[in-house]
Amino acid sequence: MMKKIYLLFLGFALITCSTKAQHYALYNTRSLFDALENPAIRAFTLDSSSKFASNLFLPNFSINSANKGDAQSVIRTLTNTGVLNTENLPIGTGNLNKAFANTNIHILNFRIFSSYKYNQEIGFAWQLRSDGYAAYTNESLAIFDSYKRFSEQTPYNNIFNDNAYQQSYHQFSISVRENWDKRLALGVKLSLLSGIAYNSLKINNSYFYADLPNDRLDIGLNGTYRGSFIRAEELERKTLIPTFKNPGLSLTIGTTYASRSGFFIMGNIKDLGFIRWNKNSHTAKLNTVESIYNLSSKSNKQIENEITDIAYNADEQKAFFTPTNARADFLISRTFGFYKPSIIISKNLFYQGGDFAFVNTFNIDKFSASLTPVYNLNNFIMIGVQGMYKTPNFEFFLGSDNIGKSISLARGLSQSDAAVGTGYNAGSFYMGLGIKFGRTVNHPQNLSTMPGVGGEKTYRGFFRSLFTLFKK
Repeated sequence: MMKKIYLLFLGFALITCSTKAQHYALYNTRSLFDALENPAIRAFTLDSSSKFASNLFLPNFSINSANKGDAQSVIRTLTNTGVLNTENLPIGTGNLNKAFANTNIHILNFRIFSSYKYNQEIGFAWQLRSDGYAAYTNESLAIFDSYKRFSEQTPYNNIFNDNAYQQSYHQFSISVRENWDKRLALGVKLSLLSGIAYNSLKINNSYFYADLPNDRLDIGLNGTYRGSFIRAEELERKTLIPTFKNPGLSLTIGTTYASRSGFFIMGNIKDLGFIRWNKNSHTAKLNTVESIYNLSSKSNKQIENEITDIAYNADEQKAFFTPTNARADFLISRTFGFYKPSIIISKNLFYQGGDFAFVNTFNIDKFSASLTPVYNLNNFIMIGVQGMYKTPNFEFFLGSDNIGKSISLARGLSQSDAAVGTGYNAGSFYMGLGIKFGRTVNHPQNLSTMPGVGGEKTYRGFFRSLFTLFKK
């Protein structure tokens, strides 16, 4: 069933989806990562931090995978040993497996403390992002093994009704944050996007019939494939270079509020935008039943090519628009001495998925440790851990969004043992650092000049100037 296309999607679901970038334990840490992802957050401390902050091209990166369903033992065997064996995978019912992906690599992050008035900070960033989700049937995996897994002369209906997408792009951003007053802060991030790759597949109806006595396969498909590529060979190394042939824009807005009673509240609308994929992109509307004859005289490769030709023959090249994976975040937190609990709700706006997280952070001097249970709306439960060392001018963090599954995955890979691990498949690891340099940013009382004195113009601030412009 369109074997190459399914292979691409399952590859993204099981390998590329190995990265996810929420890292809720980093929220409200005032780290460089936190300030980029949540634009109203402060990254600098007056009279302590230096004026500039950067990761100095040392990427903040993450690795996180999740796959759940009947096929989880098949995927575990494939991951740990490299062998695909669907012999015990139930087929004929169209049962769905689910996998998700969110990737965010900070290639370069540079931030400036630009004004003590309203604590204004300006940031610049280059990120590499990828989002993906797959709901695929057991049969879509089993057909990789062999069409002979299916009973002869038995019609199968709707067993390949898959729904999946993957989108990756470069993101170049500029952000501004300011205090509105002593308790309220505002932040905004505007981004220029350069699409790398996109593909989506939605099969509404499907049909499969193996008439082996007559040496024939019948395959029926009704659905749509859209992508920046349709053949795997269209993806090359140079595809990763940002060329802006697939341009886009996105916007992130955020706010924080510190209440008199000690609660800290944060809200964001993140990465609300779109990408226009160029006129050489592909759209294949599938509505056909095709037959493949003379199976016994053909190699698996030849059969695979004839199946894949169903999509190739329906291909139409044209431009299209896709939304970015925008999210809405909400955080509420309060500090009790060395203990800081946080409740976070994060929901995708256009695509399936979201999280509920409870971050438990314990601070001792410059060190902190976090334990974070997370419930993902795709029915995954994860336990994350994180350690951080942070001073006013240096920070380093290391963590996992799913520590138990990560340990099992590492053991299974190192031992090449499919029996290691139980339950759904997952693994996670992330790390990063930030360094501040330059002169120390001073509190207003320590400055040699004051705004409005000696003819100096009083600084109004970015958001006050923006609101004044709108009023006019």
